[in-house]
Amino acid sequence: MLYFFEQTINTVRKNNYKTIKNISNLIYNSNSKMKTITKIKFIILLSGIILLQNCTKAAEGAGALPPAPELPVYTVITSNTSTFQEFPTALEGKNNVEIRSQVDGYLDKIFVEEGAFVRAGQPLFKIDSRSYGEQVNMASANLQAANANIQKMKVEVDRLTTLVAEKVVSDVQLKTAKANYAVAVATAAQAKASLSGSRITNGFTTITAPVSGYLGRIPYKKGSLISRTDATPLAFVSDISEIYAYFSISEIDFIAFQKKYVGATLEEKMRNMPLVDLVIADNTTYSEKGKMKMIDGQFDKSTGAITVRATFPNPNGTLRSGNTGKVRMPQLLSDAVVIPQESTFEIQDKTYVYVLGKDKKVTSKPITISGKTDNYYFISEGLKKGDQIVFTGLGSLKDGVSIKPKMISSDSLLTATPL
Repeated sequence: MLYFFEQTINTVRKNNYKTIKNISNLIYNSNSKMKTITKIKFIILLSGIILLQNCTKAAEGAGALPPAPELPVYTVITSNTSTFQEFPTALEGKNNVEIRSQVDGYLDKIFVEEGAFVRAGQPLFKIDSRSYGEQVNMASANLQAANANIQKMKVEVDRLTTLVAEKVVSDVQLKTAKANYAVAVATAAQAKASLSGSRITNGFTTITAPVSGYLGRIPYKKGSLISRTDATPLAFVSDISEIYAYFSISEIDFIAFQKKYVGATLEEKMRNMPLVDLVIADNTTYSEKGKMKMIDGQFDKSTGAITVRATFPNPNGTLRSGNTGKVRMPQLLSDAVVIPQESTFEIQDKTYVYVLGKDKKVTSKPITISGKTDNYYFISEGLKKGDQIVFTGLGSLKDGVSIKPKMISSDSLLTATPL
């Protein structure tokens, strides 16, 4: 039996432990005189030996380290170049005016079409003016009656003046007549003011454009009841001969702006700033250049930013109020550290790169971006010329991992992807 056991073990080793089942069947169905229970024990013992050897091999395999990954590595360079900062912006026309009625009444006429260009003073809407016209007539009649009463009081004063001079009547009656004359004059002045007011009110029934510009949507139709207290205006008129681009800059950018440009005041510094570009919604650059015109008087406490306005000419009406885009401010950089954008990754709003050490191990390092092009970042803090960073394949890396660097020359990279 011992001899048979040794032969079986050797057979298992030589055949790389093909299957326990085949060996078990061989033992159990053999013509040996071993009892059945002894055969079963033998099979269990054999299975344990095979399992132990397999575990030993697995442990030996687990202890082996995987080969270091081969990744492209880029040597950081510096360059003199122009870059830009981009700020999201909301565009507004030079003048955006709500058109509202100053009187109540039914909308009688609409003189213009939605979206039309209108000039200042051009009639837009007409409110039913019949009741207001009657108020003008009544005020006019009141003025005529007041003027007639003045003439009557004047005649009475003249008559009493003569009688008092002849000592026919006492001067008390003359004084009373003069007071009544003064009341008549005042009443006539009130009637005249009332007439002027009613004429102004009647004039409000014709609603004109306060500025030149493009008319917006008209939510009301002919016959609609219009009120001075309506929440919705009759229309909007936008003067878009110039477009205002409002955007916000951080406190750090504001401080850098003050240091960068020459001038004793903010207005002088803005005059010395270069012209800015506007990138519109389809990612194309607007044909006209803009000029920085305004910086708000205080920071927003909730955001820590301050509002800035750039003004763009809009001679063809290409831009409209409500458009969005990005204001692109140019920057001139000298000896700026340049790295490809794809060599970075972000964690919690911070940007990092993997720097290669002398021991071929990588370490993540935070960087500060001072500007960018379409494919590169310019770094103000975190890297210096000559540092080596992992170019691509960052997803599988972590601090302390060893790699097999495959060096990429800066010339070949800049030739393939220019600044």
